[in-house]
Amino acid sequence: MTGPMAHSRARHNPADGKALVRRVAAAVAVLFLLIGLLGFVPGITSNFGELRFAGHQSEANLLGLFQVSVLHNLVHLLFGVAGLALARTVSGARAYLVGGGAIYLVLWLYGVVVEHDSGANFIPLNDADDWLHFFLGVGMIALGVLTTRGRARR
Repeated sequence: MTGPMAHSRARHNPADGKALVRRVAAAVAVLFLLIGLLGFVPGITSNFGELRFAGHQSEANLLGLFQVSVLHNLVHLLFGVAGLALARTVSGARAYLVGGGAIYLVLWLYGVVVEHDSGANFIPLNDADDWLHFFLGVGMIALGVLTTRGRARR
């Protein structure tokens, strides 16, 4: 059947025509935007008065756990914006998830190797940040691979 009647019987799905990897990348990007914004909200970020532009001297903690600075929050915001831009194509979305995951694994290694009290800890990072970065890295790579697996054969 064609025409208006055929359309009215079809199930409406707002995600029709949008590859899963694109939806996942956009969701991850929105999560990073939210995290970046919440890092600037007093109460959600404890010790907000101690928020510094960068460096391990920033004593502000997102959710009382993850050490943040203005730079850290801005990086999350930029990472979210980049993710939304890249989620517009399948290849961009996969690159965002896999490449971004690799970046987070490098950041995890950096956090594990660098002394948290040193000037080299300019982001800043603490143990909670380090392990969050590890799980984000592994999770993003897994999402990028699993949501595009078998796609080349189609």
